[in-house]
Amino acid sequence: MTEATSITETPVFSHYSVMRTECIDGLHIAGDGVYVDCTLGGGGHSLEIAKRLTGNGRLICIDQDMTAIRAASKVLAPYSDRITFVHDNFSNIRRILDDCGVDFVMGALIDLGVSSYQLDTPERGFSYQHDAPLDMRMNPENPRSAYDIVNGAPFEELRRIITDYGEERFANSIAKNIVRARETHPIETTFALADIVKSSIPAKNRQEGGHPAKRTFQAIRIAVNDELSIIAPTVKSLIEVLAPGGRLCVLTFHSLEDRIVKQTYQEESRGCTCPPDFPVCVCGKKPKIRILTKKPITASDEELAENNRSHSAKLRICEKLSSV
Repeated sequence: MTEATSITETPVFSHYSVMRTECIDGLHIAGDGVYVDCTLGGGGHSLEIAKRLTGNGRLICIDQDMTAIRAASKVLAPYSDRITFVHDNFSNIRRILDDCGVDFVMGALIDLGVSSYQLDTPERGFSYQHDAPLDMRMNPENPRSAYDIVNGAPFEELRRIITDYGEERFANSIAKNIVRARETHPIETTFALADIVKSSIPAKNRQEGGHPAKRTFQAIRIAVNDELSIIAPTVKSLIEVLAPGGRLCVLTFHSLEDRIVKQTYQEESRGCTCPPDFPVCVCGKKPKIRILTKKPITASDEELAENNRSHSAKLRICEKLSSV
């Protein structure tokens, strides 16, 4: 969709906008510019952007969860004349901007966190804290759910997912026990999966790093939504469409995401890649961005006291160079 749809009922969609002030300051908003919120969520970041737009200023709000769009459109209703809502995955940013008739933007924000609404709504199946059918799809229209992966993926794929995406050192044992359990009957609920994970980890290690199922649930959620593979291409696409002086802010919530963003920024900020012994540059590569955050920005003590989920958040900001 490229417009807000009519609302027949308003869902309860609560979401704490992590590092809201830092993100808005990082975007350095020019009132008449075009901005993109790639992950609309509850609309908190978008609301602050929309408030600062003037004249021809425009905001494009993207989310793959239609529930988020319906709820956020109510929050953003006072600014609806300057907002376009798009139901899509932000990995399609180039096509989205083409459809919106936009060539360049002055700023973009990606918040890679799972929304509080998704985590706290049992039927979405994201959380080991609520018993619910295994799902974990950020876009409920996607065909593959957590149930499909847990009950259908071969042992080696499960082990790889839990190892690579969850950085779980007991991945081998967890994957074996999942395969063994599903031979008897399907693993259908979050509690059933959490119990298998817990029993796969030695008792003395179960209290390390929070709930014993935390890393496995994270891994399966990442696999369901293909979260990591789309980060670098999307960041590069957004850098391409930034106007000179435009800024990109990316919020990450675990080391795998942050590493990808950091490496992509570094790659896009490098100039000539010719061997040092070349007398002149033949590659013609020029840096596209300036990295504004040599170290990532983290949440303030005040925010951490209000929102425990901000503890792992890291914000990295870059600015498009005018010479590109």
